[in-house]
Amino acid sequence: MSDDPGAGGQAAVEALREIAFWRERARVDTHRVKAYRKAADAVEALAPERVAELGTTATAWQRIPDVGASTAKAIVSALEGSVPDALAKARAEATPTLSPDDVAGAELFAHARGDLHMHTIASDGGSPLEEMVRVAARLGREYVAISDHSPRLRIANGLSPARLRAQIEEVADLNAVLEDEGTGIRVLTAIEVDILDDGSLDQEPALLEELDVVVGSVHSELRMESAAMTRRMVRAVANPHLDVLGHCTGRLVEGARGTRPQSQFDAEIVFEACREYGTAVEINARPERRDPPDDLIDLALDAEVLFAIDSDSHAPGQLDWLALGYSRAAARGVPAERIITTWPLERLLRWTETREV
Repeated sequence: MSDDPGAGGQAAVEALREIAFWRERARVDTHRVKAYRKAADAVEALAPERVAELGTTATAWQRIPDVGASTAKAIVSALEGSVPDALAKARAEATPTLSPDDVAGAELFAHARGDLHMHTIASDGGSPLEEMVRVAARLGREYVAISDHSPRLRIANGLSPARLRAQIEEVADLNAVLEDEGTGIRVLTAIEVDILDDGSLDQEPALLEELDVVVGSVHSELRMESAAMTRRMVRAVANPHLDVLGHCTGRLVEGARGTRPQSQFDAEIVFEACREYGTAVEINARPERRDPPDDLIDLALDAEVLFAIDSDSHAPGQLDWLALGYSRAAARGVPAERIITTWPLERLLRWTETREV
């Protein structure tokens, strides 16, 4: 064990969080990963003297709330100065986000600055706001938007106006801390607002006006008839508060939730509306979404719309999926200058305010 019990405890915390990161990245359900995050929180809360007292006896650690047999084993290994077996295994099994042969994807991803779509425990994510942001900073992001769900999506614990206002204050407090630390990342206030059946947005207009970024997505009535869905999406896109049209087809192509066909709408009309009203089309990087499909990325590119490439992450490890979206964009020939998440923060915020490119 380290001569400094505080350092030993921190090593255990970092090991537990890294195990969780790699498991989330590998698409293990975030709730199954929570044991490692809870154990990390438990260790982090202990005074150095208590860490030293518990020492390297696994059974002693298992008497700490939220520490089980597997997490105790990882803690003891870290305290002894070795790499826990679970962490070594997770690292060994991790595959590159981008294929070594994907030169175009890597070149485009090198322009990435931000991520405008992610979720926290405030709605259906698995980790607190600060942890999501600090992992994003370690991954090199310059800005991120916390876009938890809106009230109507009750299954995802969507934020009421009061809860969203509280989150805005939380973001301001965190930004102050990050600035003092010189962390180099800025947190933007945002929401993934539901596009309701009539095309209206599921949040108070005055509150949407206050946010830095508004992503709007269809989450209900996905099998709506094509003409009605087209009208619904065009009305949403025309709303001056909407900045990004999220995962536009709603499809699922793989994963634990099964598959789901894409919604039917006249994409030419919707993307023309996006161009006219200055709304960006999201390229959603989640492996099970890959939304829009390739043919619709091509159509949006021809329509001269802007794009946002986002992780739609619900856990810290999923933030690393962002590169998958850049790989798809590069394969379709989307240039960096058409991607708002490659822009410097000042330019992005000027665009959300004025729509001036």
